[in-house]
Amino acid sequence: MQPPPTVLAVIPARGGSKGVPAKNLAEVGGIPLVARAVRAALGAPEVTDVVVTTDDGAIAEAARTAAADLRAAHRLHCVERPAAIAGDTATSEAAVLHALDVYEAERARTVDVVLLVQCTSPFVSREDIDGVARAVAHEGADTAVTVAPFHGFVWRDGHAVEESTYGVNHDKSVRPRRQDRPQDYLETGAAYAMDAAGFRTHRHRFFGHTALVPTDPARVLEIDDPHDLARARALAPLLDPSPLPSLADVDAVVLDFDGTQTDDRVMVDSEGRETVAVHRGDGLGIAALRKAGVPLLILSTEQNPVVAARARKLQIPVLHGIDRKDEALKRWCDEHSIAPDRVLYVGNDVNDLPCFSLAGWPVAVASAHDSVRAAARAVTTTPGGYGAIREIAAWLLGPTLTTTPAPTVPTK
Repeated sequence: MQPPPTVLAVIPARGGSKGVPAKNLAEVGGIPLVARAVRAALGAPEVTDVVVTTDDGAIAEAARTAAADLRAAHRLHCVERPAAIAGDTATSEAAVLHALDVYEAERARTVDVVLLVQCTSPFVSREDIDGVARAVAHEGADTAVTVAPFHGFVWRDGHAVEESTYGVNHDKSVRPRRQDRPQDYLETGAAYAMDAAGFRTHRHRFFGHTALVPTDPARVLEIDDPHDLARARALAPLLDPSPLPSLADVDAVVLDFDGTQTDDRVMVDSEGRETVAVHRGDGLGIAALRKAGVPLLILSTEQNPVVAARARKLQIPVLHGIDRKDEALKRWCDEHSIAPDRVLYVGNDVNDLPCFSLAGWPVAVASAHDSVRAAARAVTTTPGGYGAIREIAAWLLGPTLTTTPAPTVPTK
């Protein structure tokens, strides 16, 4: 029996970027783009090892962290990309060829199939990567590319005197029905596979027979400018398969107040007294968590009687008027012997980001600031003040909030 082919996934991730500064470290769904690519490639069963080729130490560190989280550090290799192939005009092929040479020299191992996986496609999946790898490794293709079914009419602005615009894939005088048109495919830019020997010869990602590997058109997005990044962050809660936490994943729940338990508005009367609106469903969810034995805390920067009054009503402790919420959270965890990576922290604005870095489960409400949503591990579908905490309680306890706490062992 022949040994399985060696399939090397190469992820080019240089530090410079004009369209989006530090693009490959930009977070989508709380995960840097390079880490998302690393996770997808390491999760593909066909892939033997993964190489990140970069000229940036921070990118290499983010890649290593992603591999360590997956307990796959031994399968990740970071290659320092020479300056000559790290500039704006350098091709992806040059980076892949260099990474291929370094990997084979260091590992004394011949690569059969080499993949190009792009960080700039945030929703590339392990199925996409497996598909192109399998087409070359097992199905006889020389090269393979991820594509999306495409049914649009393509136009081009020409410069001919008689006809300045024309249809590229259609005759503009004929409008056939979709089912009567030939199937077109759009190259997604996410993943490519090449026979390694052929790639060395041709020095290009396409040669010989190219297999088309269809993927979900909804996941097709390449990040080239800040608008693309904003769209990716908005889509991440819908497209990412990341699981929601359960009660087994957390030991405590810490809640911001304004914008999380409220809609972030405040009403002020003529005497300067402030009132806010809260959601009864949130109170029900918090009561259920308390009954289940989950330690709870409200942590707020506002020194406001409303916050303290709400905490008393909910029968949970509160720390408010806090300048450094992360320091307060760390002290609270120490005092209660709770590991921060077992804390679910719910926030909505930039002053919550330090706590997001500390907590194992940073959660943003649907109405949170874009930077907070991007840093979150999970995002509610409900805005702050409209039952978002009730939704989180349902993640942990089930939709009926009926989970009962484990029985306590009596002390002797």
